[in-house]
Amino acid sequence: MKSHERGIMSSYDLQKPATRWGYYAMNVLVVAMMCCMIYPILISMFNGLKLNTEVNSFPPTFFPREWHFENYIKAWNYIDLPFYFRNTIILFVGNMLVTVVVLGLASYALSKMKVPFKKGIYYYFLMTLFIPATTYMIPNFINLKDLGLMGSFAAIWLPAGANAFFLLLLKTFIDGIHVEIFESARIDGASELRSFFQIAFPLSIPIFATLAIFLFSTAWNDWFWPSFILSQENKPLSVAIKDFVLNARRLDMNIKFAILTIVMLPPIVIFLFFQKFILRGLYMGGVKG
Repeated sequence: MKSHERGIMSSYDLQKPATRWGYYAMNVLVVAMMCCMIYPILISMFNGLKLNTEVNSFPPTFFPREWHFENYIKAWNYIDLPFYFRNTIILFVGNMLVTVVVLGLASYALSKMKVPFKKGIYYYFLMTLFIPATTYMIPNFINLKDLGLMGSFAAIWLPAGANAFFLLLLKTFIDGIHVEIFESARIDGASELRSFFQIAFPLSIPIFATLAIFLFSTAWNDWFWPSFILSQENKPLSVAIKDFVLNARRLDMNIKFAILTIVMLPPIVIFLFFQKFILRGLYMGGVKG
C-alpha cells in the first residue's frame, strides 16, 4: 500500500472555513511576494529588448512594441564581459580555497582537538560578529598596504580567512560529526591534517557547498571593497558594471538594461540549482544558542 506524506494541513483541516480562508490568504500573500520579486527582473529583460526611445517614453510600457534582440548582442560586445567574469571567478576560487584551508582547519581544531582556552577563543570569534564591518575597513587597508598586497587578488583572499560567521557555521557542523570516527583514525596512526581532509571535509560537503554559494554571491555582487583595493586589470564584473555601465552617460538605457539582465541571470540560475544545499547546510550548520 502506497503511503502519502501528510502536509502542514490535511483535507480535514481545509473543511473548516476559517482555516480554508487563512490558507487562501497565505497563498495570495506568497503569490504577491513572488510577483514583487520577479517584476524587476522582467522589467530589466523587456527594457533590454526595446528601442531607447520606448524605454524613455511616458507612460512606460511593460512589453516591447518591437522586439530588438540585437540589443543583447550590442550589450555583450560593449565591455569585455568574459574578462571581468574571469576575474570574478578567480576571486571566488581563491576565497573558497582560503575558506576550506584556513577556516576549515580552524573550525576542526576548535571542534575536535584539545586547544588551550578553546571556549574563550570560540566566544572571542562570536563577539566579533557584533562589530560593524566599517570599523575595521581602515585597519584592513593599512595591513594590506604594509604587506604589499594592494592591487592583487590576495588583498581579497587574505581577509576571507578571518570570516567569523563562516568559522562558527563550520565549527557547529563539525561538532555534529561523531568523535569516535576521529578517535579510530588516530588509533590507526592518522594525523590531524589527514583526519580533516579524509574524514571531516568529505562529511562537511553540505556546509562547504552552502558557503561556496555565499562566497560566489559576494564575489559577484560586492563592488565597493574590490573597487577600492584592486588594480584595474584585476577588478571583477561588479566593479566594471558600476564604472562602465551605471556611470556611463552616453550609453543608451536599453543597452544598460540588456547588460544588467545578462549579469543578473547567472547568480539566479546558480541559486535555483543549489538552493537545496543552502537550506540543508544552514539547517545542519546553524549556530546553536
